[in-house]
Amino acid sequence: MVRYLGPKLKIIRRLGLLPGLTSKLSKLRKKTPGQHGKILFSKNKRTALSGDYKERLLEKQKLRYNYGLTEKQLLAYYRKAKKKKSSTGSILLTFLESRLDCILYRLGFAPTISAARQFITHRHILVNNSLVTIPSFLCKKDDIISIKENKNSQDLIKRFFDQISKKRDLILRRIKKIKLRKSKGKYITKSLLPGHLKVEQSPLKGLVVSTIKRKNISLRINELKVIEYYNSK
Repeated sequence: MVRYLGPKLKIIRRLGLLPGLTSKLSKLRKKTPGQHGKILFSKNKRTALSGDYKERLLEKQKLRYNYGLTEKQLLAYYRKAKKKKSSTGSILLTFLESRLDCILYRLGFAPTISAARQFITHRHILVNNSLVTIPSFLCKKDDIISIKENKNSQDLIKRFFDQISKKRDLILRRIKKIKLRKSKGKYITKSLLPGHLKVEQSPLKGLVVSTIKRKNISLRINELKVIEYYNSK
């Protein structure tokens, strides 16, 4: 199965907010476009899928679309995580968050994971001063992610980083001012720089300072449902 390249808002309406897929927002509508659109998310809607299976499938699809993976890639990560002694769900999320394209996005060097993937394949990114062109490269603690010493590369990444930095500063000011405590506020907090990453400027670079913790993952996902989906196959 190939990587999804179709309309992103269509996926957002079906699965909910996926920060790694797109920065655009869309209201979840009860009907699809058109006068005779089908009802979505209806409790009384009949479906060929059982309720449990549908829930597992949707959670699995969230991972696929958010991290921009093919079905084959996600299955490979699941099998790799299953071999570890720790919680399979937590290990799976750790693998996905450790990918270089995801690290680049979480640092604020790219607006989405798909954009980060493009920056990597276009030879803009260095890891420990070595050029890396593989988006699935797994970063580990103490790795240094920097930008190639090229004016075009530096200007491109810095432009996106400045935009995201302004957004993060605005969020921090809002949090301090109104002291958000509700679920919406918690989600906004998760859009900030996660605890396992650090950004240094002059020159601009990112550092992986610790292992990835579950609370620092911005995607709202029930990873146990994903594991149940693959176990039932």
